[in-house]
Amino acid sequence: MAEERPGTWYGFGFCGFGQALGSGRGRQVHSPEPLWTPVAGVDICRVSASWSYTACLTRGGRLELSGSASGAVGGCRDAWASEALLVLLRSRPGPGAELQGWAPGSVLRGEPLWSQTVESEAAGEHGSGGEAGARALPLLPSASAYVSPRPPFCRPLAPGFRARRLELGAEHVLLLDAAGQVFSWGGGRHGQLGHGTLEAELEPRLLEALQGLPMAEVAAGGWHSVCVSETGDLYVWGWNESGQLALPTRGLAEDGKPVGGEATGLPEEGSEVRAAGGEDGAPTPFIAVQPFPALLDLPQGSEAAHASCGSRHTAVVTRTGELYTWGWGKYGQLGHKDTTSLDHPCRVEFFRDKQLPVEAVTCGPWNTYVYTVERRKS
Repeated sequence: MAEERPGTWYGFGFCGFGQALGSGRGRQVHSPEPLWTPVAGVDICRVSASWSYTACLTRGGRLELSGSASGAVGGCRDAWASEALLVLLRSRPGPGAELQGWAPGSVLRGEPLWSQTVESEAAGEHGSGGEAGARALPLLPSASAYVSPRPPFCRPLAPGFRARRLELGAEHVLLLDAAGQVFSWGGGRHGQLGHGTLEAELEPRLLEALQGLPMAEVAAGGWHSVCVSETGDLYVWGWNESGQLALPTRGLAEDGKPVGGEATGLPEEGSEVRAAGGEDGAPTPFIAVQPFPALLDLPQGSEAAHASCGSRHTAVVTRTGELYTWGWGKYGQLGHKDTTSLDHPCRVEFFRDKQLPVEAVTCGPWNTYVYTVERRKS
């Protein structure tokens, strides 16, 4: 039988500010390396990365920051890092918890920018879906919290509506409800809302193209979106400028880099498509914007389990524990030992070669973090 050993986080990509990426801590980490932390041997359960700093949360509730924001604090249950704001869910005496917003430049010194009490129901356990046992920042059953440097405000959703997961892109928001339906709103100029237009939406709007297909996860990139169905299917939409949708893109073709690969997602009506001659003389479709969800097949018929998006790259964990990445690769954030950008899913061979099943992935804007658990025969 297999014996499960303690898990390890790996990092690769941009670390120009000394973020907790690989042990080499150079400006770019092109191949996965064990996560570097200020204190050796800590058991990290969650990683959240912004552009210039990274937040690592341990199972004991200690938060470690590295990069342009540094320091450590205890009593944390979850953390969410952005360039303008660090949001913490912290324990408090009695029931419930406290949600705090900090300015990263003065984080954990003095008083937070704002704080808000969270009832115990909203601060409950997150599911096992890819967060390595972390607790989730609260989504109140009857409201959606808006994260900004100002104190959060809540707005009621429809009666009976229960939010399950909220993902923030650069200009848009994805919300997954308890029934597996996906809603989106915000800026839509790159098709990232998935409603078939490039218009903005001021209110949460159901993705009609996915109705009847229960989703298990959603992920928002800078200007693209990904979701994983309960049956392991993968859907993508939005901006494809760097191949982050795994659909053919003109920029990579003109650079002489791979186009298309084994991805079989086809553009839907309304996609921006441009044609150029392929090797066989037939036109090659180039997709800059995909405003409808497109079904994307992973190589070898693999089923998706978890997904995460960086600014312009995408990472997916399969149900068999393999990691596929694609999109912008300038800083090594794809983990393929180089800085090549790809517009097709490519397996990260490092984890396969090391026989390390991948259990979770989380992307920063220009980097990627992966959680693995080594298994050995007893």
